[in-house]
Amino acid sequence: MVSPYSLSVPGGVQAQVLGLARQLRRTGIEVRVLGPCDGPPPATFVTPLGNSLPTSANGSVAPLAPDPAAALRTMRVLFEEQFDVLHLHEPFAPGPPMTSILLHPAPVVATFHAAGESASYKYLGPGIRRAAPNVAYRVAVSKDAKALVEPAIGGDFEILFNGVELDAYRAAEAWPTDGPTIFFCGRHEERKGLDVLLAAMPSLGPDVTLWVASNGPDTERLQAQTAGDSRVQWLGRLSDEEKISRLKGADVFCAPSLRGESFGVVLIEAMAAGTCIVASSLDGYRNVATDDVDSLLVPPGDVGALAAALQRALTDRELSARLVHAGQTRADDFSMVTLAAHYERIYRSVLGSGERPPRRLSPWPLSPRLGRRGRMMAR
Repeated sequence: MVSPYSLSVPGGVQAQVLGLARQLRRTGIEVRVLGPCDGPPPATFVTPLGNSLPTSANGSVAPLAPDPAAALRTMRVLFEEQFDVLHLHEPFAPGPPMTSILLHPAPVVATFHAAGESASYKYLGPGIRRAAPNVAYRVAVSKDAKALVEPAIGGDFEILFNGVELDAYRAAEAWPTDGPTIFFCGRHEERKGLDVLLAAMPSLGPDVTLWVASNGPDTERLQAQTAGDSRVQWLGRLSDEEKISRLKGADVFCAPSLRGESFGVVLIEAMAAGTCIVASSLDGYRNVATDDVDSLLVPPGDVGALAAALQRALTDRELSARLVHAGQTRADDFSMVTLAAHYERIYRSVLGSGERPPRRLSPWPLSPRLGRRGRMMAR
């Protein structure tokens, strides 16, 4: 399984890659995850391919590894390990996924996450179309993700929504709070809408606390802007354990994004944790949430509507309990256990289809047969 983004940097795609790998390994499938890592690998089954380089993508800054060194490391691992299936996330992203699809040493399953606009599809169209036949099976995480990639590569797609390891959220201990608490967790950049949430805070009561997790290019500006408001607590990057605990402890999880969300996995996480949701009514979020059924959805960028929805969620206990109950039921539809079973079906189908390229010899000198663990240590 190949990730385009640094696996030591929090992110939606990275969480899907690692969570899916863990679940597949529980079922007995041997999964190794390849990707950039800025620091120690986050799991024993991760093979690091070097550091990432901040790269502008989809209105954000993505931790990609498009450098030649990462490409060479990717090639070496693919040739030496001789995997049966390659599962590439964002296969046309610069870096290890693009290298993997061009080499094509095993049947390729491709999962497409991005929605909105993509510079890769716009400027690399001819190269992408030439590589597209190397994909044996196409998966999109939402209809919006499919709409972005389908014109560029064609072919049939299966839509498989992202999954969540539900037990981790339901079994977690709630972080203690002192009064009504809102939780925001996302990169501090314009498209995530943190500016809008902070602009709504003056309309809320003096006893309301806002937890702001993560960081980004706008962090310093926003911290200076709210320096006089002790209700806003800047938490920085959180471990997965603390993130889940705070998500479960908060009264409301707020996702005020303005655009560029292909799928609302963070909303599923909040539902699984039993937290009331206030979010923007983006198409990607509506894949998961329904207004006044399991969440409150407001027009993106509307400060007044966001403030009003937050006030309702914090003060109307009957409404909040109804939304939380419906959300917990809705979360069951997105179990990582179910998603892993779908991918196992896909892997077996491409292995049985006969579309298997011949094994290619490694361009590196042969080394003693140390076994997989020994070879990994030798590198």
